[in-house]
Amino acid sequence: MTNSVIELRGLSKSFKKSEVLHDFSLSVEQGHIVGLIGPNGAGKTTLMRIIAGIIYPSKGEIELFNGTENLDKSRMRMSFMIESPMLYGAMNAYDNLQYIRYLRGVADEKRINEVLELVGLNDVGNKKVKNFSLGMKQRLSIGMALMTKPEIMILDEPVNGLDPEGIVYIRKLLFKLNEDFGVTIIISSHILSELSELCTDFAIIKKGQLIESISRKDMLVKCAGKIVLKTDDLNRTTVILESKLSIHDYKVLKNGEIHIFERLSDINLISETITSNGLHITKFNEEGQTLENYYLNKIGGQND
Repeated sequence: MTNSVIELRGLSKSFKKSEVLHDFSLSVEQGHIVGLIGPNGAGKTTLMRIIAGIIYPSKGEIELFNGTENLDKSRMRMSFMIESPMLYGAMNAYDNLQYIRYLRGVADEKRINEVLELVGLNDVGNKKVKNFSLGMKQRLSIGMALMTKPEIMILDEPVNGLDPEGIVYIRKLLFKLNEDFGVTIIISSHILSELSELCTDFAIIKKGQLIESISRKDMLVKCAGKIVLKTDDLNRTTVILESKLSIHDYKVLKNGEIHIFERLSDINLISETITSNGLHITKFNEEGQTLENYYLNKIGGQND
């Protein structure tokens, strides 16, 4: 039984004559970390802005916490870090959080110190934010999003521009928020290796459309390996794969290779079936793949 906290159904969004989201549907379960993966211009930020209520969809329906009514009230249980958060450089970290506390109506001033400790900024004193490193600014931005103890966080490129140490810190922080406080997270990032370590689910987006929604578990199974096959007759090989072996999860590459993603334990049976049907195998081996390669295969390669 699923416990969905966000349901997006048939979302489309157009700006003038340009459609940036098309019939987009996605379900996000409570306590999960969903990584949005897609090239620049795929529609990731537009999607986040729609969830946040900054812009409205041209078509489709949004359900938050199992309801479609009073979405603004539901959004009070969420926080958003989209594009460049507003930080006041002339103030210190405490005063920035104090401003957010007033703005969001957080009664307990002790929450500021709790958040500063949580994001590792409890020792910066009166240092002005304009003198912070990029990593410190990102941590403060996340801290601002945490002031209201959100149940869901929407984060757009929170590790963009950070050095490896900063990236690891943010990852550990998000893990802690998810594991210790049960915060559901939707995050986008161009650093796919980082998402592969953090996320429980992935949504691959291309040109405003959802190409695939897949759990980390299923992703690991697919990335764990594939059979690379090439024969002297591509068309007959695909017919045999489907009709004789009931294999349908495969991809044909431009160079004539076939990448098979299922029945990996039946490698000997696959080889025997192909050769027994009169085909000559010119390449046949097992390979693994990274999240990056899986993603590139899904969206059509690096040119996209």
